[in-house]
Amino acid sequence: MTLLRSLLFSIAFFGGTFCLTIAGSVVALFAPTRLLPFAVAWARLGLWSARVLCGIRVEVSGWENLPAGVALIASRHQSAFDTMVWFTLVPKCCYVMKKELLRIPLMGRLMSGSGMIVVDREGGARTIRALVTEGKRAAREGKQIVIFPEGTRADPGAMLPLQPGVAALAAVTGLPVVPVITDSGRCWGRRAFHKYPGTIHIVIRPAIPPGLKRDALMQRLRQELETEIPDLDRFVDNSVGR
Repeated sequence: MTLLRSLLFSIAFFGGTFCLTIAGSVVALFAPTRLLPFAVAWARLGLWSARVLCGIRVEVSGWENLPAGVALIASRHQSAFDTMVWFTLVPKCCYVMKKELLRIPLMGRLMSGSGMIVVDREGGARTIRALVTEGKRAAREGKQIVIFPEGTRADPGAMLPLQPGVAALAAVTGLPVVPVITDSGRCWGRRAFHKYPGTIHIVIRPAIPPGLKRDALMQRLRQELETEIPDLDRFVDNSVGR
């Protein structure tokens, strides 16, 4: 049954993605900077397919810790699910995404046109400069910046070293850093075809105040991200939006 559900998910999700990218590519010819609604629709398609076809639900707690406007969200990263869910949780999502994703035919162009922050992970100091420039732009535009401090996906129960980009963004934007923990990898594996029924939990932790020195910020952030998801049964908000 899991195999069949996963197959149906792939058919629905990738078929819908193809249709969205074709439509978005037409819009891109006339309004190349107005593609965020297509990214949101793509994310909603993915979450809808996961819920209806694979039995994957989402529960979010800690909304009170998330600012209403511009924000710097530092999230754990276990699954492709994490790269889409924030489009449905905040109104002006701006992911920090790796340059390699732009090579995806059609979809890459749509993602760049939707205002994401694109970084070259092999660019060294140049990457940080670009991240800082684009981060300031996103903050001015009142966006919610989502960054994965580990830099790539990690298996459930594992945590990778934190990368310096989040500290650079916090310094130039003056924003508090909002840590987020998740267990998305339990249902939606890092590179797995199979999707398993269950509930993905997203826990928004208390914000780390601005003004901390880099080492103190990174230590505090790591402590927050290493927090275990507590008492899952007490979470009652199973919507994917406010």
